[in-house]
Amino acid sequence: MLIVTAIIASLLTMIFIKLSFAVIGLRRKNQVGLGSGGHDDLERAIRAQGNFVEYVPLGMILIACLELNGTPWWLVLIPGITLIIGRLIHAVGINEPPPHFSKRVIGMKFTFYTLIALVVLNLGWSLYQLMS
Repeated sequence: MLIVTAIIASLLTMIFIKLSFAVIGLRRKNQVGLGSGGHDDLERAIRAQGNFVEYVPLGMILIACLELNGTPWWLVLIPGITLIIGRLIHAVGINEPPPHFSKRVIGMKFTFYTLIALVVLNLGWSLYQLMS
């Protein structure tokens, strides 16, 4: 069963819905049907949502692979939590007007380090299973 993966995916989906509603709200407010219409706040909201969509699927695939291959639940949960934290911090940071990028950078670091850790965990666990 993919219980931990389902919980992580559900939490990430809730974040995605919030980011999507932010884009929709700003599109309505600024009467923009496509693109950002030159509105910086809308551009940031679009990029927060887009960036989320660019990174989360890879993380979820790797998390699901870990759980499907029988990794202990806590070894699936920890990178799942760090992915959630990274994406939340990044979304907050990208929505702050420049030049305040510290939260964005922290969020990016959380995300990249988590993805790297997931690759290492998947490869390590796969090798462990093959040698057992």
